[in-house]
Parts: sequence; C-alpha cells; structure tokens
Amino acid sequence: MNKFAAIKPAHLARIALMLGAALVLSGCTRGMSDLRAWVAQEKAKKGAPIQPLPVIKTFETFKYDDQDKRDPFSPSTSELQNNNVASGPRPDANRPKEPLEMFALDSLKMVGTVGVGANMEVLIKDPGGVIHRVHVGEYMGQNYGHVTAISEDHIDLVELVSNGNGGWMERPASIALGEQ
Repeated sequence: MNKFAAIKPAHLARIALMLGAALVLSGCTRGMSDLRAWVAQEKAKKGAPIQPLPVIKTFETFKYDDQDKRDPFSPSTSELQNNNVASGPRPDANRPKEPLEMFALDSLKMVGTVGVGANMEVLIKDPGGVIHRVHVGEYMGQNYGHVTAISEDHIDLVELVSNGNGGWMERPASIALGEQ
C-alpha cells in the first residue's frame, strides 16, 4: 500500500494550503531591495530652494496728543450757532398724518387731474392701487412733503429732510403725470 494513500483528503488540503502560504510569503521578502534603493535615491535628491523670509517693515510710532481738542467729526460751536436747531423749518409734530404720508414719494403716481384753476385737484395712485384726491396744502410722502402747486402735467412739493446737524432743510420735489 502507498503511504500517501492513507492520508485523508482533509489533511491533504491542509498541507496544500500551508505550502501555498509559504510560497506567497517567500515572494514578499524578495522584492524589498529595489524599494530600499528607490527610497535612498529620493532622499538623496536636492529639494527646491526655500524662499527667504519677507523683510518685516518697522513702522514709526506716533503719539496722539490732541485728546483735549475738538472732535473733527462733530460740528463746531460756530456751526451749531449758524445752524441753530430752533431756527429754520421743522415738521409739525402735532399735525395728524395724512393717508399718503405712509408711502415713499417715488412709489406714488400721478394719474390725472380734476377741475381747473385754483380748484384743481390731482389724482394720486398709491402702491395698493387706491386713487386719492390731493389739494394744494396737503401732505404726501414720508419726508413731510407739502403740496405747493398743481398743474395738468405735474405736482410740485417741498419736502423737509434732515440736514445732518439736528436741523431740517427744504428740498423741492415733483411728480409728473404718468411717471413710474
């Protein structure tokens, strides 16, 4: 009888598996020399030159000694005297607001006039599409616009806007017929 014939197939498969693993592992140790040579060659290469550090600029220090002087961003006493807040035009805070004063002037449109001469009324359309009759002396727009004149093709107003110094100044404005 053959001595290999008595070996069971399960044992034979194990032996073949171990021989295959040993063969695979022996192949892993053989190729390290070329890898080591490549790493040594890469380490021997010269790198790119490093940029020199930028020169740090030194700034001259400045000592501010004018704390006791007037702030350049606030109005001087002479400007305050010239633009006295009490003098000049002012909006009437006690006057009840009119319906067209809640809309910006550029959102209102003149759509026509009714009447002739001193009895002329202007038809103004607000952003909601409602048409209002406006007479000379009434107010409209968010800057206290006072209607001064009405003609067939435009309406003249005088608005009160802040002058930046706590006072008010008048600014003329107008709305033309059919103006968008």
